[in-house]
Amino acid sequence: MLSVSRDHEGGRAMDARTPTTTYELDITGMTCAACSARIEKVLNRRTGVTNASVNLATETARVDVAGDSVTLDDLIGAVRKAGYDAGPRRDDWTAADLDTSWRSDRRGLFDLAVAVVFTLPLLAEMVAMWTGLPFHLSPWLALALATPVQVVSGARFYRGAWTSLKAGAGNMDVLVALGTTAAYAFSVWRVVTGTADQGLYFEGAAVVITLVLLGKVLEARAKGSAAAAIRTLMTLRPDVARIERDDGATAEVPLREVMVGTVVLVRPGERVPVDGEIVSGDSQLDESLITGESLPVARGPGDAVIGGAVNGDGLLRLRATSAGGQGVLTRIIRMVEDAQASKAPVQRLVDRVAAVFVPVIVAIAATTFLLWWLVGGAPETGFVAAVSVLVIACPCALGLATPTAIMVGTGLAARRGVLIKDAAALEGAHRIDTVVFDKTGTITEGRPALDAVAVLAPDLDEDALVTLAASAQQGSEHVLGRAILEAADTRGLDLSPLESFEALPGRGVSATVGGRSLLIGSRRLMVERERADAASEARARDLANNREGAGRTVVWVAEADGPVLGLIALADPVKDGAAETVKALKARGLTPVLLTGDSRAAAESVAARVGIDDVRAEVLPADKAEVVRSLQAEGRTVAMVGDGINDAPALAAADVGIAMGSGTDVAMQTAGLTLMRGDPRLLDTALGLSRATYDRIRLNLMWAFLYNVAAVPAAALGYLSPAIAGAAMAFSSVSVVTSSLLLRLSPAARR
Repeated sequence: MLSVSRDHEGGRAMDARTPTTTYELDITGMTCAACSARIEKVLNRRTGVTNASVNLATETARVDVAGDSVTLDDLIGAVRKAGYDAGPRRDDWTAADLDTSWRSDRRGLFDLAVAVVFTLPLLAEMVAMWTGLPFHLSPWLALALATPVQVVSGARFYRGAWTSLKAGAGNMDVLVALGTTAAYAFSVWRVVTGTADQGLYFEGAAVVITLVLLGKVLEARAKGSAAAAIRTLMTLRPDVARIERDDGATAEVPLREVMVGTVVLVRPGERVPVDGEIVSGDSQLDESLITGESLPVARGPGDAVIGGAVNGDGLLRLRATSAGGQGVLTRIIRMVEDAQASKAPVQRLVDRVAAVFVPVIVAIAATTFLLWWLVGGAPETGFVAAVSVLVIACPCALGLATPTAIMVGTGLAARRGVLIKDAAALEGAHRIDTVVFDKTGTITEGRPALDAVAVLAPDLDEDALVTLAASAQQGSEHVLGRAILEAADTRGLDLSPLESFEALPGRGVSATVGGRSLLIGSRRLMVERERADAASEARARDLANNREGAGRTVVWVAEADGPVLGLIALADPVKDGAAETVKALKARGLTPVLLTGDSRAAAESVAARVGIDDVRAEVLPADKAEVVRSLQAEGRTVAMVGDGINDAPALAAADVGIAMGSGTDVAMQTAGLTLMRGDPRLLDTALGLSRATYDRIRLNLMWAFLYNVAAVPAAALGYLSPAIAGAAMAFSSVSVVTSSLLLRLSPAARR
């Protein structure tokens, strides 16, 4: 897929105002971290490229270019010149396309099969020699068995080594090709010269090739498993949609042919193919694999639906609000792909090591041979030790340690309703010590709801008063009127027909319900109509402030020509799970801060209910980012959680911006993490997965570095044969990927 964006500025050796274009490439032919480092270096050297990042695990590259100074063809040509192949990254994948690479790489499986068949007799002879069994192959038969392994199965290593060396670099293929060729050629020479009785190393070369190929197949399978989140999301997108044509007839068309405004039919049990708005029909929709919400949600005419959701038992007609394959689900898939393809800051050190790793290992191998020969007087021992050094020192584990953990971590997060924009956000989230919350829409619901009722008329109870008020609000579009209607619906109240209605702007409404003429609205309306008295005024003040300034809004209900019937208090309720989340953050040692433009009394009331001690109230939207920067100036690492356009500057200023998925697109585009549901408890999930993923990255890197630190000297000292070295090298890569997959079993992944 070709991704082109011009959303930021700057450029190496370019005007600071030059916009940046981003290209994304699929790369083939990489075998280890040295390959990805080589391609990255080649791309970054091109004039006009401001930044290039190559990911070994996903086999992709992201290249930022200043303006139009470099074309896509230029970048592809540079990659090919470096000895690899490239093309525009695809965005039209289907679930079938994303099957694990170990199944689709038939050539790799064929090479492995050939290697296994011809290596087993050589391996059997080696085992027989160790155990004293009477099994021995003639030198010429051993040569005949080893040659297909070296020439057919090992051809991929020669091709990779040749292209790498032509580009002036070294990679894993160079190490394997050098080591196995040396062992094979030395053995051939002894067979031809009749000195085979002095020792052959056919089995060592064949076993190394076989084990490396096996490691690659297992590695590809594990990498495919790590990308399971993408495949799961892809399966949510149907390939076809059933549309309603202008003449009323229906037809099935490919998903890409669905345009905005097209009427789509969704039968019971089917997946919704596109984002849309329901035109007719009622149903329950399962959106769990998209939003993480476990329970089906009711949807009816006028409601928005997400492509990929599973329809319940109702027939739905919906009008597409996005073109086929371009809706919320696609954006989620792209965000997960982008996060998996991005490079964590910690990976930069690994790349620098990998760039010089192969030349250093070749030098160590040569030194090993010379020292054994010149100092120890044992050239053959030195030869075997040098081959072992070449074989065991592959930097694959280093290259896979970080990206595979990120692939698994971002996939797990996506399944739980947390979208991670890039690896830097994932890595940075584990370091935060302060979490700043916006109040409205983040800690609170962001919309008024009935909070209390005071009945002042002797002939009414609470439900009767709410029924009167809600019946009168049936003609209103005001946010407070809708809150009263929602309260009546929640209580299951039957509303009376609305006989007359008049909106009184800035004051309330006048309505007739069930033969009663009512005034419903603000204190100002009651004072103007001379309905308020001392008793009702006192009761209203008490109702508004009985939660230490909870910020309630009081709606008055009165007879048009009579007394005040009662008072309805509305407030922005605290979200379920907000207090639980704050408690969990404190348990992690984090400091929560409430940041809002509301009055201090209202802010402190909400803070008290959820357990936040540090309150920054009456802050203008433009000043929110400054508050974040002031906390950073105190030495804190800050995460900002918000949902509105006015939160975007603060989200950008924070070390990690976290947007609520129920908020605005601007907030989500600015933030590094997005919580797909408006549930604050997802924040604890996000931070837990971040910590678990970073810990796994550190464990992987520690293993990869320690492996090479210990294995290379052991091989140089003659403690490891080439066969054992090959097994250890293959095991190191597979173990790192397996370690990343074990993230799925961590406590953070099970929450």
